[in-house]
Amino acid sequence: MAYESKFKSEETDELFKAILSLKNEEECYRFFEDICTINEIHAISQRLQVAKMLNKKATYSEIEDKTKASTATISRINKCLVYGADGYKTVLERI
Repeated sequence: MAYESKFKSEETDELFKAILSLKNEEECYRFFEDICTINEIHAISQRLQVAKMLNKKATYSEIEDKTKASTATISRINKCLVYGADGYKTVLERI
């Protein structure tokens, strides 16, 4: 059974196809620098670091100290890891 996202749209499909077309890290940097603000890139990067640390069973205070993420952000990411669409899980297994 295919996954059905609640965010699915033609525009989002096109965005994801664009991301999947990128061939290397340099192309990713170029695309994301154009499409995102620096704060958006930092926020997404921070969320991935939080997910990695949660996956390794770090405490909220350890994560907060290292990443400077708020406890609300850490909690939201933890909820995604436990009840989400397994996106973080997929990426963490691959990196």
